[in-house]
Amino acid sequence: VDGSGKDTQALLIKEKYEKEGEVIIRSHPTSDNFFGRTSKSSLQKEGSFYFIIATLCYGADAIRSVIKYYNKVDTLIIVRYTLAVSYLPPVVGLPLYKLVCILLPVSEYMFYLDVSPEESLRRVKSRGETEEMFENYESYVKVRKKAEPVLYNWNVVQADGEVEDVFNKIETVLNELDGKIR
Repeated sequence: VDGSGKDTQALLIKEKYEKEGEVIIRSHPTSDNFFGRTSKSSLQKEGSFYFIIATLCYGADAIRSVIKYYNKVDTLIIVRYTLAVSYLPPVVGLPLYKLVCILLPVSEYMFYLDVSPEESLRRVKSRGETEEMFENYESYVKVRKKAEPVLYNWNVVQADGEVEDVFNKIETVLNELDGKIR
């Protein structure tokens, strides 16, 4: 959900792993390619046409990141990856999510920052940026609810708190996962 602290936490995770090698963050939609720029600009407009364009271009942007960076750096952090399906109607979102998890790489290191709609809205408003089509209270409530069925393979972290407290929760999970792998 917008305003959950995804980019902030991704930077902290990057700092944690930089001593072990090259770390790249891909925060979608990105600004370094046509698909990401088109998705972002479409999100700042209203209507189903722009929703479809934003969705299709978002998917292409994410797939581009996987093709370009997956298994080519030591740590790849992708912000807003497969959970973008939460913005779709549930009848489409859950089956599409399952398909995406078959076609695209997934890992035990996936985090969902669960933040209340009130806190999401407060954070987004405090940024002073142009708001996107989903950056409103009603959308936050709907998207949060639609995300629930697809969170079965995610580490859910309560993220209403301070940045450091949220990162401590994430780091605890990261350390556990790192211990399992090494």
